[in-house]
Amino acid sequence: MAGMVCFRREDRSRLIYSFRVHRGRKGEPKGFTWQDYRDLIVRAHNQLKGPIVLVCNNLRTHLMPQMKDFIAANEDWLTVFHFPSYAPDLNPQEGIWSLVKRAIGNLAAANLDQLAAAVKRSLKKTQYRPHLIDGCLIGIGPTLTS
Repeated sequence: MAGMVCFRREDRSRLIYSFRVHRGRKGEPKGFTWQDYRDLIVRAHNQLKGPIVLVCNNLRTHLMPQMKDFIAANEDWLTVFHFPSYAPDLNPQEGIWSLVKRAIGNLAAANLDQLAAAVKRSLKKTQYRPHLIDGCLIGIGPTLTS
């Protein structure tokens, strides 16, 4: 999973995410590539219809030269800041993952597909509850009215 908690003045907070199930097949990527993160950022830009200030962690994929080139090529609408090396208390996305874990905590999934469906369902429900997203944002300290 990769996700973004988005805020824009005078608009509802949003959760934009991508989801991939790794099945261990030969040649299948285990995680998200820099292209997947790029596509997520572009999708957020298209949905929000405005410039983006992206604050991301220091995942190796976020720091790849291709990602840096993408950021440099789109500096007219994309500004990027990186969290310190380990700062889950500054990342509102951690609150979202906590909500997902709480929602599926007692699930006895029969298989990977059932687990993936439960996670997607929880993320989708969260998308339509901006007050939950606001709670994750407020938990890290920004003022949503400024």
